[in-house]
Amino acid sequence: MIQRKNGKNTLIDIFLIIIITVLIGTLLIVMCGAKPAAAYNLFFHGIFGNISSFSEIFVKACPLILTGLGCAVAFRTGFFNIGAEGQFYVGAMVTTMVALKLTMVPGILRMVLALLAGFLAGGLWALIAAVFKAKFNISEIIVTIMLNYIAINFLGYAVRSFLMDQGGNVPQSAKIDPSVQLTTLIRSTRFHTGILIAVGCVLLVWFLMEKTTVGYELRAVGINQRASACTGISVMKNIVFSAFLSGGLAALAGGIEVLAIQKKLLEGISAGCGYTAVLIALVAFNNPLGVLATAVLYATMQVGAGSMQRQLGVPSAIVNILMGVVVILILGKEVFHMLGRCRTLTAQKGEK
Repeated sequence: MIQRKNGKNTLIDIFLIIIITVLIGTLLIVMCGAKPAAAYNLFFHGIFGNISSFSEIFVKACPLILTGLGCAVAFRTGFFNIGAEGQFYVGAMVTTMVALKLTMVPGILRMVLALLAGFLAGGLWALIAAVFKAKFNISEIIVTIMLNYIAINFLGYAVRSFLMDQGGNVPQSAKIDPSVQLTTLIRSTRFHTGILIAVGCVLLVWFLMEKTTVGYELRAVGINQRASACTGISVMKNIVFSAFLSGGLAALAGGIEVLAIQKKLLEGISAGCGYTAVLIALVAFNNPLGVLATAVLYATMQVGAGSMQRQLGVPSAIVNILMGVVVILILGKEVFHMLGRCRTLTAQKGEK
């Protein structure tokens, strides 16, 4: 009975969050001077109007899935990785370097090596914060945020110096050879094989976290580090591993963005998806499958909002506002239920 009640309460909470979010979205549209009916019509037309716009959902979702997955893995282990943005940039840089410089290696093999190199570089970049946390108890939040600035600015330096295209005067790398690029799955769209890699990573991480001893230890450390240490689980080892995996996944997103979409390295390549990934992980409650669904939903809102902005002038920034609203509502719901449980326990003690 308790499980049914909890399940019913969860569905009610989700329904209320959706209703409140839609109402706030409608209010924002009205404040922009647009008619809600026309705006929502363009919103859905922008999503389902043609195969190109629909496939764009998954193009935008791909980096969000991988960066959100990286954040979720770290958060579940108690390692608050806010550095997915910087790890994305590191992965993009290293992937580009391997793809451009390792010309003696055939195309497909070079592509695989480039993505693996990016993954390893992002993992090692995240380990800096993990070591500081495990050895010196320095907040990983501060360290990862500062590492973001280093990575972003170093990319700006790279595309103006050793990675700059010698044939031009624009701060960007040379174009990556077509044989090293990720292939497009649907003609006349940007729907690429990187999306399959992202979904595969979601399934692998879900299996790791939910069905293996390694995942059990990671989750145990995230719940209670002291109790985990008392039972023989190495807290440091698990924090380091989760940080490495988290950074590697975010870096893989950067590598895929280079090889599939931009086909060269340039400034601002992530468009802030490393920061959005934090919100996606929180909304998904750090569940890998939830990250997949949330990232696709967020990308869907982006595509629809882009259509509204082009046709009616309604700012697409509404999507970011609504995502923030959802996070606040979820956190508020948790606080409300926690206070309710506290009142129940207090009443029970009073009766005794």
